[in-house]
Amino acid sequence: MALRLTPIAPNPAGSFEALYAVAPDDTMSSVARELPHAWEQAPDTAVRTLRILHFNDLHNHLQGVGEGSVETPILSSIVRCYRERRRAAPADEVVLLLSGGDDHTGSPLDELLGWNEDEFVIDPAYAAYSAAGVDVAALGNHDLDRGSGVLAAGIRRDAKFPILSANLRGATSLCEGRDFHPAVVGVAKGLRIGFLGLTTPIDTRLGTAHDSGLEVVSPLATLAVWLVPLADIVDVVVIMSHCGYGIDEPASVVPSGAGYLAEGDVALARAAARLTDRPTLVLGGHTHTVLNASGFTPDTLIEGVPILQAGGQGSHFGEFVASLRRGSTRQFWTISAGLHRLGTAARGPQQSDAVTLLPPDLDFDAAVLAPLNDRVRVRIGEPLARIEWSDALSRQSTLRDRYVGECALANYICDALVARSETFSTQRADLAIVNATAIADGLPHREMLTFRDWYRVQPFADTLRVAHLTGSDLLDILASNALRILRIAELSGQQAIDPTGYLARGFVHFSRSVRYTIELGHAAADSTVIDATFDGEALASRPERKLSVVFTNYLGAGGYAESWNGNPIGGVSSFSRGYDLRKLSQRETGLVFRNEGMAHLRVEGRIGPGQGARLDGRLKVG
Repeated sequence: MALRLTPIAPNPAGSFEALYAVAPDDTMSSVARELPHAWEQAPDTAVRTLRILHFNDLHNHLQGVGEGSVETPILSSIVRCYRERRRAAPADEVVLLLSGGDDHTGSPLDELLGWNEDEFVIDPAYAAYSAAGVDVAALGNHDLDRGSGVLAAGIRRDAKFPILSANLRGATSLCEGRDFHPAVVGVAKGLRIGFLGLTTPIDTRLGTAHDSGLEVVSPLATLAVWLVPLADIVDVVVIMSHCGYGIDEPASVVPSGAGYLAEGDVALARAAARLTDRPTLVLGGHTHTVLNASGFTPDTLIEGVPILQAGGQGSHFGEFVASLRRGSTRQFWTISAGLHRLGTAARGPQQSDAVTLLPPDLDFDAAVLAPLNDRVRVRIGEPLARIEWSDALSRQSTLRDRYVGECALANYICDALVARSETFSTQRADLAIVNATAIADGLPHREMLTFRDWYRVQPFADTLRVAHLTGSDLLDILASNALRILRIAELSGQQAIDPTGYLARGFVHFSRSVRYTIELGHAAADSTVIDATFDGEALASRPERKLSVVFTNYLGAGGYAESWNGNPIGGVSSFSRGYDLRKLSQRETGLVFRNEGMAHLRVEGRIGPGQGARLDGRLKVG
């Protein structure tokens, strides 16, 4: 494939002296001569240093929330580090700031985006990134949560840097070559850096009424088309992969480690190593994985191609450094990587395992972040309900219990969905199902619950669907769920699983009408369900019973990596395939999952054991 390069404006606050959008060229014209290259007059021994500061999956958490709702620095600390590194950089060092995607969906700042172009106020992430000096960003799956129209509005009005995806097709409102690009080439201090964007097909909102033609094609197939011609005209290639960190060989997956991803970052790195010997790296996102806290490991340096990822939601940011000779291959580059810890997130390595964090840039906070926060401050502090505290509602208990058994907050949310179903369905739903990963935090230990607090519990912009199933279907769903439960023993030991992060086991919770017991076998694949009842009647006695259920569009689409789509359940067994929720007859309501939870809180006026936020024995683990 031949390439065409078109000059575009780099971010004025960033590091590029020149920037080019890259597209296929049907005229087969050569483009290499179009790129300035200050190395041409330099000796062969000349070296350039490339320093990349990177973050991913910030999800609009431009600031974090610590104890007592105190805001903690996230983006302003990254900005401080970026500006310090640029000021200190010698003449032969290039310093870049990159985002791995999923810059939206997750904090009250989302409210400024609205749900359509008419409601749009500002894109807080892209506006802040532009001021911060971000040079390039990948397009993540959650960046499309509010539709391509809202995303296009944010890019056109607020993004002064390129957004990349080479495998996105058919968006109604996004224009390739204007709103996003497959690839770009940036030039700084004579160093030519190519960037190729890849978006995951997993958990990307496809098939909506507004974007019925949207599709995400194979990342590996896209890489095979683009990498070689791009590598041929640059000194180094950065694969901006919002595809997730996962092992590409199912037999190598262990329950306490990364999951299997056929087209994740390991597979991409392995493919890149075969396609080119040009210095190439994979800058990842999507799975919120903490990589390279103490440097590269065999799982993050694949045949000389490094893989980078820095947690998620403001837990860390990464720093990668490479020394390159002009025209050299990976054999002759020297690389290193590490992490800085951010915010108050409990994920990943302890503070001692991360680089000491620079203080925040207070001027950036005041000039950029404070005005954004002011726009939503009234909404952020809105009281929703009084809290009747119990330890079962704490962050620690909630994040553990959601995977290992009955969870008080999951019980409350499931029951709230059934109650709210009377307002959006022709009749009240019989039951609700909520996936454990949809619950991201517990409740604060204080008197009043605010809008901000609940946003932390339900950060995702999932919508609700009503579906129909039988008693027999529900038994099959329960049996599938039994295979997914995290065993208490898996929380300790040398290969302990961290329950505070995203765990793609796919465990789900049910409303109070469903009661059952999981009998744990010797292995996960041996677990079974007994004593399953609906409204006190054994499910097995009426397998033909007609039931209606409410769940999110995430589950309705098969749960993607959580395997409610007939695929093998990660960390269980290649023979244990998940129940396929997609086969159920479904109706999209268009209502936002989180908003319905807030509406129920406002009606109840309080949340605690007295309102159903308690462990009531609906699930027992034998």
